[in-house]
Amino acid sequence: MSPTLRVTLGQHSQAGRKAINQDFHGAATPTASQLSAKGLAIALADGISSSAVSHVASAAAVRGFLDDYYCTSEAWSVRRAAQRVLNATNSWLHAQTQRSDARFDKDRGYVCTFSALILKGRSAHLFHVGDTRVYRLHPQALEQLTEDHRVRVSSGETYLGRALGTGPAVEIDYRTWCLEVGEVYLLATDGAYECLDAVTVHAALAQHPDELDRAAEALTDTALQRGSHDNLTVQLVRIEALPDLEATQLHAQREGLLLPPPLKPRDHFEGYIIVRDLHTSSRSHVFLAVDDRSGQHVVLKTPSVDLREQADYLDRLLLEDWIARRLDSVHVVKAGPLHSPRRHLYVALEYIEGQTLAQWMIDHPSPDLNTVRELISQVAKGLQAFHRKEMLHQDLRPENLMIDRTGTVKIIDFGATHVAGLTEGTDHAQAHAIVGSLQYTAPEYFVGGQGSPAAELFSLAVLTYQMLTGHLPYGLQIPRLRASADLARLRYVSVRSRRPELPLWLDAVLQRALHPQPHRRQEAISEFMHDLRSPGHRYQRDRRPALIERNPLVFWQSLSVLLAALVLVLLVLRVMSPQV
Repeated sequence: MSPTLRVTLGQHSQAGRKAINQDFHGAATPTASQLSAKGLAIALADGISSSAVSHVASAAAVRGFLDDYYCTSEAWSVRRAAQRVLNATNSWLHAQTQRSDARFDKDRGYVCTFSALILKGRSAHLFHVGDTRVYRLHPQALEQLTEDHRVRVSSGETYLGRALGTGPAVEIDYRTWCLEVGEVYLLATDGAYECLDAVTVHAALAQHPDELDRAAEALTDTALQRGSHDNLTVQLVRIEALPDLEATQLHAQREGLLLPPPLKPRDHFEGYIIVRDLHTSSRSHVFLAVDDRSGQHVVLKTPSVDLREQADYLDRLLLEDWIARRLDSVHVVKAGPLHSPRRHLYVALEYIEGQTLAQWMIDHPSPDLNTVRELISQVAKGLQAFHRKEMLHQDLRPENLMIDRTGTVKIIDFGATHVAGLTEGTDHAQAHAIVGSLQYTAPEYFVGGQGSPAAELFSLAVLTYQMLTGHLPYGLQIPRLRASADLARLRYVSVRSRRPELPLWLDAVLQRALHPQPHRRQEAISEFMHDLRSPGHRYQRDRRPALIERNPLVFWQSLSVLLAALVLVLLVLRVMSPQV
């Protein structure tokens, strides 16, 4: 097994019997770091024959995709990054048509079909629209992996039902699967694939086993000889080696880094001067230090002596630095300066002079609603910065929120964060492990569900409730969950039972955000924040909450008394009834 992905690539295109080649193709050969972070991309486009400018569309689609895909965030999954690029490309192509004489006839506009294959780690990702095709080669057959988006009018007449540039929005087919060493993939336009079969492809590969460019050229020549009247393009990809199962970007970054020596005040370390210990635990050692160049205070976090042999733990430590350098929000702690390549494994973060939210809540046991809303809105903005990068913080709790001297709230400690772009293609692709503090973790984690922004909304609502009341909305019920059926037994404790002076609508807003079922909560954190500031009609009900909501204990006590009275009445009636 290889630590990196290796492929052999060949491609060829020709106009054939047409005067202009409206096909366009390309492949990216990224650097080692880009190959690990974004993968290898192969793309193919085919212009429509009714348009005199479709060759421009094909070239723009392929070039734009191969250039822009590698400019997207490393934190994004392949699917999100590629679809964002393709949606932007489609919008641009459609806009060019709208500015041209073809705005009333899309068949003469900037339109093309498109297929792309991205190979990242041990997985393949396919994006497709139109009637270009991607095949997987088998000993006796070509397995078509794409669906032709053609609409059949009659037995001999079809038209293209979906393509890039035909409208302001486009639906892109997507699928993914695991790669295997030795697999061969074929990408082709209709001028080529209509005249090719598995036997022909195998023959070309046997004739040119180490020169796939020559094999691709041979296939286009064969298709032309067999009567193709269209442009012909063929791309071949053979998987030569796949990365190790445990190979990750963070693992690669960790290679070659030394473990830090024991640090003490006045030590010089990696361009910093150690001032004092800030925190020491079984998980890490945290120091206050001064940057030699700027004189600014920073926080240095080094691995715990007890956990230095655990690869996952060391990768989690590097993850904090990786995330801090890719998020740009005033409500997320920033990475410290890095003046030269590091030699040791550590994390440098900005120093925040202030207190944690846990300390703030001790000082403010009964804060007013406006103050809580202001602080929670800042936490929400920090979480949204994570979600825009397809990250989940997963450990939102009072100890991981700092309030500086200006009142700005910052999210800290990213050791539990799930990053889609780093985990896809691994056993940790889905955020389902419980990695944060149990009392703030959404219930779906405990019953086999997956993490999502809705789970982060739940944690945010727990914080809101706790800041207002000093208690948890479900007490200690959530950590005891074991199956989905247990969710129905969760009992929310009304916020007004803790603080009767709070408005009626607040209970409804919080209870919705804290619903055990993720799909029953607000659709986004922004909606929750809007509800906290401007509750709509659905929350403005002039009725008093039911007794079971206001005070569950009194409700069940009252019900028990009524049942006891009913039993007593039945016994009396039985005694008084005549004997038979």
